[in-house]
Amino acid sequence: MTLNMLVAPDFAPENFPGWYMLSTLLQGRSGLRLHLLMPSDAHEQARMLADGGVDLVYANPFDATSLIRSEGYIPFARPAGHSDEMVIATAATSPLNCVEDLQPDCSIALTDNRDVKLIGLRLLEPADLTEQDIRWELANSYQAAARMTLNGQVDAGFFLASAYHSLARITRERLKVLVESKLRDITHVLLAHPRMSEDLPKLAEALLGVNPADPGDLEVLKALGLANGFEAMEQEDAEFMIDLMDTLLD
Repeated sequence: MTLNMLVAPDFAPENFPGWYMLSTLLQGRSGLRLHLLMPSDAHEQARMLADGGVDLVYANPFDATSLIRSEGYIPFARPAGHSDEMVIATAATSPLNCVEDLQPDCSIALTDNRDVKLIGLRLLEPADLTEQDIRWELANSYQAAARMTLNGQVDAGFFLASAYHSLARITRERLKVLVESKLRDITHVLLAHPRMSEDLPKLAEALLGVNPADPGDLEVLKALGLANGFEAMEQEDAEFMIDLMDTLLD
């Protein structure tokens, strides 16, 4: 039997090959066959999940909350030392220097990542801005959001911090950070469908055994952009993160 593993479409493009490297590594160590599903955006991801054939998901915190609560997915691992922070940035030439400089009716570019938007709205609270005060401009990638910001199409952009710091150096030099979150307890999560209960221990052992101290394993982890590897995640850890997400939604 082949297990379908879906990877959230919000990682940096240069990390794309890393997932295939990890898949090959896990198949060799677990004896399980994996088929990667790599949706191009949140809408394609939703369609794949709705089809009911996804066995494993590398999910962002917002989607993980829904999948755990509504679909019974089981959290079993998360990136070690790699929390999901976000950045609000503007063009380096912009007169804006902090979030308080953003005014009602400002325009912000963002991708279809609800967790990034939730965190960003909290970071905008010092400016007394609500979701309704902002003109949202949807971008199909963080690279596109950066272009829109640099071209003056928007006043600022919302970025997953890892994606922002993975932008080309010349792009980052033309941007300036207004604020970066420091939440630390919100992360992407690896989830397993309940029907995976028999095979999950083998897969989890293989994943958690990918060791940054091993040069070959480290090559794979660096290709993923997760140089510290993975750590086990218990249901209690997931519930704590879900409570944090609920706080962001309030």
